[in-house]
Amino acid sequence: MEYDELELDTMGDQKTALFVILSDTDSTFNFVAALMYSQLFNLLCDKADDFYGGRLPVHVRLILDEFANIGQIPNFDKLIATIRSREISASIILQSQSQLKTIYKDAADTIVGNCDSTLFLGGKEKSTLKEISELLGKETIDLYNQSENRGSQVSHGLSYQKLGKELMTQDELAVMDGGKCIFMLRGVRPFLSDKYDLTRHPNYRYTADADPKNVFDMERYMKKQRAVVKPTDTFDVYEIDATT
Repeated sequence: MEYDELELDTMGDQKTALFVILSDTDSTFNFVAALMYSQLFNLLCDKADDFYGGRLPVHVRLILDEFANIGQIPNFDKLIATIRSREISASIILQSQSQLKTIYKDAADTIVGNCDSTLFLGGKEKSTLKEISELLGKETIDLYNQSENRGSQVSHGLSYQKLGKELMTQDELAVMDGGKCIFMLRGVRPFLSDKYDLTRHPNYRYTADADPKNVFDMERYMKKQRAVVKPTDTFDVYEIDATT
């Protein structure tokens, strides 16, 4: 990390893809990624304010898969509330919301509150199911009670009332069809939808799942990037006196 090879401040200038790969079993170097994310947010926000009037010309989207395993990003609860106006967005992907609370403690609710959309793909963690059930709200149901009293005379009774019931209870969410998902967008009622079939995407044929030949070989790529010095190449040599 002696030299800057990422040029993070240029990501909002042109279309760029940056892949950050971390070990999901060893968290030793998670702090490096956390520092990189912190610098990325700060650099892009400063670039948007100083050079582009507050908005980057190219939208920067961070797909933070396994967000709970990349280390804690300093001041992330404050950053996520301010980056949207600079054309920066973050997709936080978790196994359960309890993971977020474990890392960010009281700031977890602030982070969730600054996310305009929530996509629930399924799960069975209790606190997540409870929160999703509460967010879905309630529906009105009709309740009929029929009674019969037997004695010297038989009497019948019928009562009718309206009650509120959870749109989907915790147990219904836990056994939700694996091909379904629930999407909640701020200002719009939540709705149940089918998950998108990736095999129908026009670019699916370029993935490694469609063809093993598409697997990205990092070692071969790095070998191609290495400069090959030829005997006929010329160089400029500079002599620097460290004392001066």
